[in-house]
Amino acid sequence: MKALITSWLVAMLLMFSGLAQANLTIEITRGSDRATPVAVVPFTGGDDFPEDVAQVIHDNLERSGYFDPLPRRQMLDRPSESDEVRYGNWRGLDVRYLVVGRASREGNGYRLRYELLDVSGERRMLGEVVTADQNELRGAAHYISDQIFEAITGIRGAFATRIAYVAAQGVGDNMQFTLYVADADGRNSQQVLSSQEPILSPAWSPDGRRLAYVSFETERPAIYIQDLSSGQRVRATSFQGINGAPAWSPDGRRLAMSLSKDGQPEIYVMDIASRSFDRVTNSSSIDTEPAWAPDGRSLLFTSDRSGGPQLYSHDFASGEQQRLTFTGNYNARGRFSPDGEAIFLIHRSSNGFQVARQDLDSGRLVVLSDSRFDESPSVAPNGTMVIFATQQGNNGVLGAVTADGRASFRLPSASGDVREPAWSPFLN
Repeated sequence: MKALITSWLVAMLLMFSGLAQANLTIEITRGSDRATPVAVVPFTGGDDFPEDVAQVIHDNLERSGYFDPLPRRQMLDRPSESDEVRYGNWRGLDVRYLVVGRASREGNGYRLRYELLDVSGERRMLGEVVTADQNELRGAAHYISDQIFEAITGIRGAFATRIAYVAAQGVGDNMQFTLYVADADGRNSQQVLSSQEPILSPAWSPDGRRLAYVSFETERPAIYIQDLSSGQRVRATSFQGINGAPAWSPDGRRLAMSLSKDGQPEIYVMDIASRSFDRVTNSSSIDTEPAWAPDGRSLLFTSDRSGGPQLYSHDFASGEQQRLTFTGNYNARGRFSPDGEAIFLIHRSSNGFQVARQDLDSGRLVVLSDSRFDESPSVAPNGTMVIFATQQGNNGVLGAVTADGRASFRLPSASGDVREPAWSPFLN
């Protein structure tokens, strides 16, 4: 067992090298050929603001993969309200939806008035006045983006959600691992924990107020739960051997995890209030990486009981466990779509390790990413995108791909490695 823990730790250390900075930047790597043309006109009155609200909205819509925003240089005019719009100009540019707005200061904060217009129907679809505190201007832009996205697609927007990730600074014996929480676009990062020992597997509570994660700060893996607002944390498990892969139940009362306290790594469920444990699997194989079904009635997990890593499900009512993946000899780190109809996973093919989606009814598996060293997928709470860790040159970066694989982007740091992404739930 000591050799198993050592090999796991070495593998994690090899993932991190060089330097890492907190904020991430977005690089669009592939656009969708089905993206809807939109235009987000610069807001009147916000020239001296610390954030370009219209640009944030433009960027959000673009990276969603659903929209193809018109570059500003191609705009024939720049209206700030619906009465100023000459719809023929925008139809000539093949724009289907138009966003216009005004920005002004209000006390110590900001006042944003925006409108969403249907160009072909020449009608106002949405309009609202949004106020924001001094440090919340970017958050207001994310909120507006969410409203626009939902009004057009019918799908709740996830731009105002957050991501957690781990970055490393230094080399060799001088590594410093830091757990960050940032906006979904990689900005406004905040440090949660810093340690000279590895930090792994951050997982959000369903209310978005806490993170569970694995830390090696006591020189062996332990699972911690930390409140993000107060910074207070508790150590949930610290058994001999592996304490890994925490996953919150949908009701927030239990944590599934992989523990080797009784021999091989197995799946356990801990009641957070009582600290009592129920053992879910009992095999001679390695069982790890649990994930809850959205209804809380079953668990997804990775096991090598068939000879190589494959995904299995455990039904709590019946106790039955069944294999779910059969395409290829490596399928791991499964995560449910929010509607429970599909799973996202890491699939190994002749092209390497890639993010894939498998429909649970048909069993059909589709590779989504085009990189070769992907790991740790995490699904947006609206199911439209998957964030994951991957490799860009010699550096570890975060990548994201739409659920249909048509668009993708990356969030590299200025230098060094970032890993272990986790997408938050909806925060309100």
